[in-house]
Amino acid sequence: MTPDAAKRVFIVEDEFMLVMLMEELLPTLGYEVAGTAASLDQALEQLQALQIDLAVVDVNLAGTESFPVADALRERGTPFLFTTGYGQQGLPPRFADAPVLAKPFRRNDIEAALARLHATH
Repeated sequence: MTPDAAKRVFIVEDEFMLVMLMEELLPTLGYEVAGTAASLDQALEQLQALQIDLAVVDVNLAGTESFPVADALRERGTPFLFTTGYGQQGLPPRFADAPVLAKPFRRNDIEAALARLHATH
C-alpha cells in the first residue's frame, strides 16, 4: 500500500441511516469504505473475504452484541473502535482498552477517533 492510499474501513452497524452517513463521510476524510454489515453473522462472514485496515463496530446489532466481531478483528490484528450509546462501561473487561466513540457522534468526533486509531497502529 502506498503511503497516500486511503485506509480501508469496515463498518459494522445496523442503523441504515448511520451507515449511509458514514459511507458519504469517510471518503471525504480520506478513508475508503471496504464493506458494511448490519448483523453479527454478516460481519463475521464478510471478515473472511475483506481486506481492511480499520473497523468501526457498533456494540449492539439489533439486540445482538458484536463482541465476536471484535474478537475476530483482534485475532487478525486489525484496529477497530466501538460505537455505542452506553459508553465504555457497557464493554466486557477484555475490551477495557478498546477505543469507544459515543453515539450520537458528529463528523469531528469520528474524524478524530479514526485519526487516533490510525496513528496508534
